Amino acid sequence: MGLVTDVDDENAPIVLLVDNNPMSRRRIEQSLRTKEFIFITCEDGDNAVDVYSEHLPDLVIMALDIPSMDGHVAALEIREADPEARIIFLAPSRLAQIAEDATFSAGAVAWVQKPVTANLFDEVWDKVLGPIPEAPGLEDLDKLYPKDLDKKEELPPLGELPPLGELPPLGELPPLGELPPLGELPPL
Repeated sequence: MGLVTDVDDENAPIVLLVDNNPMSRRRIEQSLRTKEFIFITCEDGDNAVDVYSEHLPDLVIMALDIPSMDGHVAALEIREADPEARIIFLAPSRLAQIAEDATFSAGAVAWVQKPVTANLFDEVWDKVLGPIPEAPGLEDLDKLYPKDLDKKEELPPLGELPPLGELPPLGELPPLGELPPLGELPPL
């Protein structure tokens, strides 16, 4: 995460910029330079959710195709924590339909096509400043990104293994091509 700003005003709006492409981040910062934002940047979805909680930025600009947790799921996580989060998605034209669907699902205020220009932001700026839509995708968040992924699945216990002394030395085993199929192996 980095803080990128030429703005000294502590009351300046904070923008969380989430994109793993450094060139894209620079283009966005340059495109919005006249708006005098303070930029906080990160490169992945997991980090974006944490950084959002820590800084509570005024605006989130997030690429959809970011590592660890895609932008759509990260936006849903942010909206779950803060229903008033104002989010803009970034996506290349080939992902336009996905961007439109994600914008609706996460209740983002807009999406902007990459590569980004100041004109593209100007075209959606009224939406950015307008009302924050509902996020119907929050209902499916647990299906998209289950919270119990850390829980380990119980594996069945292994059968009894023969004592090491009963196993033949590796040098005495036949080549793999000469072994019988698993179903035809004699019991130990």
